[in-house]
Amino acid sequence: MKILGIESSCDETAAAVVENGSQILSNVIVSQIDIHAAYGGVIPEVAARSHIEAIQPVIDKALSDAKLNIEDIDAIAVTHTPGLVGSLLVGTLAARGIAILHNIPFYPVHHLKSHIYANWLSGHQPEFPLLAAVISGGHTQIIYMERHDSFEIIGTTRDDAIGECFDKVAKILGLPYPGGPAIAKAAEKGNPDKYKLPIPKVDNLDFSFSGIKTAVLRAVQKELNLPITTPSYELQKHLNAQQIADFAASFQATAVKILLQKLKKAAKNHPAKSILLAGGVSANALLREELLKTFQNSHQVFFPEPKLSTDNGAMVASAAFYSIKSGEKASNPYELDISPRSIIQ
Repeated sequence: MKILGIESSCDETAAAVVENGSQILSNVIVSQIDIHAAYGGVIPEVAARSHIEAIQPVIDKALSDAKLNIEDIDAIAVTHTPGLVGSLLVGTLAARGIAILHNIPFYPVHHLKSHIYANWLSGHQPEFPLLAAVISGGHTQIIYMERHDSFEIIGTTRDDAIGECFDKVAKILGLPYPGGPAIAKAAEKGNPDKYKLPIPKVDNLDFSFSGIKTAVLRAVQKELNLPITTPSYELQKHLNAQQIADFAASFQATAVKILLQKLKKAAKNHPAKSILLAGGVSANALLREELLKTFQNSHQVFFPEPKLSTDNGAMVASAAFYSIKSGEKASNPYELDISPRSIIQ
């Protein structure tokens, strides 16, 4: 089965063709990072307009790269929730139009489900039951899956998502957007033990990242002997390269420790054969390294290829394939609505 997957939930316009849920025939992504970097974050109106310009050329190239015509496509899948309203509209309207025009079965897909299924695109099949840590700019969740299309949220963030925290700490340190790659790069020359940052005490398997962001801010102010009223843009002027590297390394190490502590606790309480990472933060090299050290002797460990960690159409197509295998029926494209906020279920 060849599925055309379309993704436009935030700031990547993407389309891909995937065969039988795991073989990528094409994967085209147009990123808006350079556009939004000037603003230090995603501007929703700008993102939507950029999607409008890119969506049809991206779909055309995905078909061309796969050496297929639209008539060769067996199903169309599109991200319809959660995400930015304007961005979601562009992708879903394009997918609906193609499905209606060519009478192709149509499947709306939850964005977080897609990220989990990026792990089925790397050549190996995770075994159930499994634990998936979905970690991105907008989400931090631990999800327990006993089988395909069965999702139980057993831990979630109570405030900031981990990716959002990376962005905000990067801003404090004067590093560019997006914060995840910038902090990882700066941390390469830093000492992760230089600054002691607190581990939030949160019940059960939930997360809290707002406190560590504030802890970094206060630590920088203390290091520079500046009052707590000093804004972050003033702090950046006084930090030298080594201080930035040390703060980046200390924050990154603490964030990874928080994630692994919760995953270890989840693994004790939930029988799982596989541990998965999913979402943009899963590209973090230190996290991958520490995850392997922690679980490689007790579980199968999976994380997507770095190019599949961020938003892409291939993961959407893969998620749709396994939903179809699980018995999901095609949706009516005339009736599909988007939802900027929703939980995976």
